[in-house]
Amino acid sequence: MLKSILLLSIMTVTVFANAQKVIQKPILFDDERRALSLAYLEDRYGIKQTEPTIVPQMVVVHWTAIPTFEGTFRTFNTATLPNSRNGIKRAGALNVSSQYSIDRDGTIYQLMPDTVMARHVIGLNHCAIGIENVGGTKNTPMTEAQLEANIALIRMLNNKYDLKYVIGHHEYKTFIGHELWKEIDPNYLTVKSDPGDQFMNDIRNSIEDLGLKGPIKK
Repeated sequence: MLKSILLLSIMTVTVFANAQKVIQKPILFDDERRALSLAYLEDRYGIKQTEPTIVPQMVVVHWTAIPTFEGTFRTFNTATLPNSRNGIKRAGALNVSSQYSIDRDGTIYQLMPDTVMARHVIGLNHCAIGIENVGGTKNTPMTEAQLEANIALIRMLNNKYDLKYVIGHHEYKTFIGHELWKEIDPNYLTVKSDPGDQFMNDIRNSIEDLGLKGPIKK
């Protein structure tokens, strides 16, 4: 079934989200990545499956801190983490990735099928679609085109799935203790600032009509 999903993703040249073109640019998903994804689901979340699929319930918005889409794609396109990611490597060798990446001009790239697990957010990968926005550093701040593309993409995804939450990566720890939180190691946490309160507030103000929830308030 997973091979059929991946083949469909590769064969589809473009789809449209509110006049925003989505370009299919699949990262490598070979037998090694499949096996590592299944191991991650079981080892980190206690979820044992025959395919590394998910049922999307949320969207998590990120920035890459990498200034170009090409660099972002190269970073995600290997099955295993590079040696430079020792901080998260103890939780598994599976490389980071996301289902979507948005370039600085607002171009949306789909890197993986929506329902295949990507490693992009601790504790929630089993139910989360990731959107990685290129840039985010002082020299490459987020753009208006990226904001508009995020809004269009989230609207498209909400039409396809029973989404309940849209959060920024920096808000993920508010889900600790929530029924969706699956990370088995309470000490496996990282500090994140992406994509920031202002960017998320701008998104939420524009999709308020969808009734999607944000971070958990305790």
